[in-house]
Amino acid sequence: MLSLGIKPDRVSLIPNTVDNDWWTSQASRVDREAVRADWGANPQTSVVLFCAKLQPWKCPLDLLRAFARADLHNALLVYAGEGAQHCELEMEARHLGVSSRVRFLGFVNQTQLPAIYTAADLMVLPSEYEPFGLVVNEASCCGSAVVVSDRVGAARDLVMSVDPKLVYPCADVQSLAAVLRELCGDLERLRRLGSAAKERMANWSQQDTVNASVEAVANAIRHRHR
Repeated sequence: MLSLGIKPDRVSLIPNTVDNDWWTSQASRVDREAVRADWGANPQTSVVLFCAKLQPWKCPLDLLRAFARADLHNALLVYAGEGAQHCELEMEARHLGVSSRVRFLGFVNQTQLPAIYTAADLMVLPSEYEPFGLVVNEASCCGSAVVVSDRVGAARDLVMSVDPKLVYPCADVQSLAAVLRELCGDLERLRRLGSAAKERMANWSQQDTVNASVEAVANAIRHRHR
């Protein structure tokens, strides 16, 4: 908006939010180890999650190739979602020799997502087009660390404030592999990042949306009467 020449005093930021209380409440009831055990993960396993439609613009293949390139010895990659690239992803996983460490959950109802986010150590959203990405909010509320491409709208608002290194250049598989290699080798750091992501959501709630909306209307009215 500012780059188009609109004056700063005429621009209002209204947070794009989810029901933080619902997500955190649901996450608190999850038997994390039981969910992970169903995937074949033990307490020392790093679980990397992709939660989105398996469509080209979400770039699920980038994550799969980065996961394979990172050559993680005790890690799983879990796909929660369905879409046109499902079969291609399965074939690529076999080609890359990582199919035994990749799980495809298919379509997941929203009521099941808190368990999946909570059981994961790191959620990755590698999209090439993502106006915001509410899955970032959801995963953060559930205490999962989050990595995103620089094409994800939530990168600036929610992820960089936790750690700028969690944002990588879109389509740069090598950079994403390096991030995975660094993070998945340090479960304690992942836990700290997950806690920081959850804390960030304290100031990005539906109440903040309400407050900002009221202020935006009030600001518009003030300018109208000038």
